[in-house]
Amino acid sequence: MAMDKMSSNYDLNAKWDACIDLGARRLLYSSFSGAGIGLLLFRSPVARWASVALGAGIGIGSAYSECSQLFNGSAAKLTHNVPEASVPNVSPF
Repeated sequence: MAMDKMSSNYDLNAKWDACIDLGARRLLYSSFSGAGIGLLLFRSPVARWASVALGAGIGIGSAYSECSQLFNGSAAKLTHNVPEASVPNVSPF
């Protein structure tokens, strides 16, 4: 019993370590990508910083979704099961 709790504790620590590592890497890489794209495409410093912020947000968002899959074991549902609307049979003539 104690060994089972100990192994689950190590598993939880490994998951947190993996998520922190993944989040830091994706934040860094996507911020640098946003900075590079901002330097190539934009002249305004505000637009360049906006591209860095967009890249950082994309990196953090993708790391969050992958970590939630790691902890919960399944992908998050984006939509509910919505039945298809019935389309009436209408003739053009």
